[in-house]
Amino acid sequence: MSRNLDKFTKTTQSIHAGQHADEATGAVAPPIFQSSTFAFANTREGAERFAGSAEGYIYTRMGNPTVARLEDAVATLEGGVQGLATGSGMGALCTVVFALMNQGDHMLGTSSVYGPSRVVMERDFSRFGVESTFVDTSNLEAVRSAMRPNTNMVFIETPANPTISLTDIAAVAEIAHERGALVMVDNTFASPMLQRPLELGADIVMHSMTKFINGHTDVVAGMIVPGTEELRKRLKSAHAYLGACMDPHQAWLALRGLKTLAMRVRTAQGNAGRVAEYLEQHPKVEWVRYPGLASHPQHDLAERQMEGPGSLISFEVTGGIEGGSRLLDHVELMTLAVSLGGIETLIQHPSSMTHAAMAHEDRIAAGITDGLVRVSVGCEDATDLIADFEQALIRV
Repeated sequence: MSRNLDKFTKTTQSIHAGQHADEATGAVAPPIFQSSTFAFANTREGAERFAGSAEGYIYTRMGNPTVARLEDAVATLEGGVQGLATGSGMGALCTVVFALMNQGDHMLGTSSVYGPSRVVMERDFSRFGVESTFVDTSNLEAVRSAMRPNTNMVFIETPANPTISLTDIAAVAEIAHERGALVMVDNTFASPMLQRPLELGADIVMHSMTKFINGHTDVVAGMIVPGTEELRKRLKSAHAYLGACMDPHQAWLALRGLKTLAMRVRTAQGNAGRVAEYLEQHPKVEWVRYPGLASHPQHDLAERQMEGPGSLISFEVTGGIEGGSRLLDHVELMTLAVSLGGIETLIQHPSSMTHAAMAHEDRIAAGITDGLVRVSVGCEDATDLIADFEQALIRV
C-alpha cells in the first residue's frame, strides 16, 4: 500500500516514493512485473477493467505495476497527479502534443530548447497542421508578442539546453492562461529536487528521466506529470494508443536511481559551483553561464524560482569552435558524450552534436554559438575535475 508522503521533505520522498514493501511477499525492493498481459478472475472482471469501472491491470502498454510505482514516485516529487511514464523524453513530448494539440493550433516554445524537441515540432508536427514558433522565453515581452489567437500551448525549458538561460515560469503561466493556453515545462535540467513548475502555475511537467532522475547513464526514459486529473485522462488515452509506454525493467532501474536523486543533485551542484568559479576566472574562457554565478543574466530569478542552481554549465573558450574542439579532445577524466545528469561528468559540443539538426541561423539566434561547450558536472571530486580542465585548457 502506497504511503502518503506529503508531510515529508523531497529528500525523504525521493527515497521512499514508490518504494513500499510488496504486499504479497514483503520484499523491500519493488518487484519487476515483467509481463505483457494480466489474467482476469472471470469475464465480468475483464469487462469491468476494460470499461474502467474496476481497478486492475490489463496489458502493459496500458499500465503495469512496476511502472505505476515510478509514475507515483515522480508525481509525488512534482506535486502532480499520477504521472505517465514513457520510453524516452521525446516519447513524453510527442505524447503531449499528440494528445492536446489539433490541426491549426499553435505552440510557442523556448528557442534554445533541446534540439530534437524543436525539430520534431518544426519538421514533423507541422506536416499535420500544428504550428510552432520559438522565441527567447526569458524575455517576457517576446513571449507576449509571439502569442497568437490559436496558441494552445506554451512549452518552456528552464534552465534551457544548452544555453542555461532561465524562464520565469509564474510570469509565463500568467501570460499563457490569460490567453487560454496551457503551459508545459521541461524540468529535466533542474529535476524536482530544485524546481517544481506545477507550484509556479504550469499545467504539465515533463522529463527525460534518462538524465537526473535515473542518474546512472544506463536507462532511456521519459515522464509526463499533469497537474489535474482531467489532463491526465486526455494524455492517458494518447499514451496508450501511441504505444509510448515504458518497459517494467526500465522502470525498475529508474526507481532504483531515484533513491539517490537528492544526494546526487547536491553533490554535483556543489562541484558545479566550484568548476564554474574556476572557469569564469580562466583567461582562456570568454564567458560562463551558470545560474549560481552573479554574472548569470537571470541569477536573481534562479534564487527566487529554484532551490539551487543545478550542475549544468555552458561556456565558450578562446578560439571558438577550434578552441572548443581542442579542449574536448584533451579531457582525460571527463567523458566526451551527449546527455547529462549522470553520476559522471559529461562534456559535449552542442552545435555539432545535440543541436546539429537545427538551422545555423536558428542556433545562433538561440544563443548556441559555434564554440559553446556544455558540461554536465557529476559526482567526482571537484578538485580532480578542475585539474582536468586545467590540463586540457593548456592545449587551447
